[in-house]
Amino acid sequence: MAQKPNSSTGTEKETPETADSPELRNEIASKLVERFAIWSGVAGLIPVPVVDVLAVGGLQIQLLRRISQIYDVPFSENRGKALIASLAGSMIPTTSGMGAASALKAVPIVGTIAAGFVMPALSAGATYAIGKAFIQHFASGGTLLDFNPPDYRDFFRAQKEMWDVRSRRRGKASQPAPDVTEAATHS
Repeated sequence: MAQKPNSSTGTEKETPETADSPELRNEIASKLVERFAIWSGVAGLIPVPVVDVLAVGGLQIQLLRRISQIYDVPFSENRGKALIASLAGSMIPTTSGMGAASALKAVPIVGTIAAGFVMPALSAGATYAIGKAFIQHFASGGTLLDFNPPDYRDFFRAQKEMWDVRSRRRGKASQPAPDVTEAATHS
């Protein structure tokens, strides 16, 4: 019987482990960030205060681990937790908003409903911004050891705003999208 050759035929899909070009790595990592941002938004729907924040944090750690794999950066879970906490802490309005939204779930009915609208958006936006910050850092040759959250404060804000604009556009798919450059000139 003839055996199939073991060599690649070139028709196989690239995996993170074989993604050698920077463009392909960025594309794979960006899709991963988008997927984890959505999952974080879903985790924000968990109706139990604090558990939702822990679930989002766990997803962000997994995201960081997976991005590290894509960019061949050694991953340390303890270092990853510290960096995500530090990066999220540098964005006080976002993180305090998540905490407040989570705590709001303790208020029966009204609080749970209100937090059900706010927490998913904050969770998804923060996860998206964190993921994009680490993509930029790893793509430029950085590691977990030399990541400095304050250096990414402006980048983090810009990515969070991009996620917010993108989310609004999805919500208003039947309406024309706002012109971001026009809005920026009128501010």
